[in-house]
Amino acid sequence: MQQVRNSRKNKIVIFASGNGSNAENIIKYFQQKDTAEVIAVFSNNRRAKVLERAHNLGVKALHFDRQALYHSNEVQRLLIDMNPDLIVLAGFLWIFPTNILQHFPNKVINIHPALLPNYGGKGMYGMNVHKAIHENKEVETGISIHYVNENYDEGKMIFQATTAIKPEDSVEDIAHKIHELEQEHFPKVIENLLLPAKND
Repeated sequence: MQQVRNSRKNKIVIFASGNGSNAENIIKYFQQKDTAEVIAVFSNNRRAKVLERAHNLGVKALHFDRQALYHSNEVQRLLIDMNPDLIVLAGFLWIFPTNILQHFPNKVINIHPALLPNYGGKGMYGMNVHKAIHENKEVETGISIHYVNENYDEGKMIFQATTAIKPEDSVEDIAHKIHELEQEHFPKVIENLLLPAKND
């Protein structure tokens, strides 16, 4: 007897503030899969390149402001209507609101361009992180993927990957190594998190 297969894809929503290379990589990865799909990209920056990237890939692209996120339930209502299986912060620079975290427990994850708990916290993002690591002459760095809580970069760890730093590496070299780790691992970690839901 042929087994009836559940055809519903898991739904992913991405939040990003800037360029959106990680968001684009995740969208493209799941466009080749039957496990999940990115259904929307939200940004707090109306000029963010990520909105253009999402639109070009046929994904709903939405902009919001502080009022919509923190002082009303507008963003929360949109998310409740979409009912995502996972909310992915991919270069999102604002602290995520408690009301949304409480509504989606253990369904909000973030990627950080360093090996937490080092080089985390407010203001530690992007090139700020790479510059600090370079100035401190670290011999390795990496990425951290973690659940999101009410504080910057303090949620439960899901995955880390490391890369060596050579003495001659520039800040840009470090940034490139981190970008490669993000591109390689982030979509796969997301997929692994969603597999249990797919098999329920």
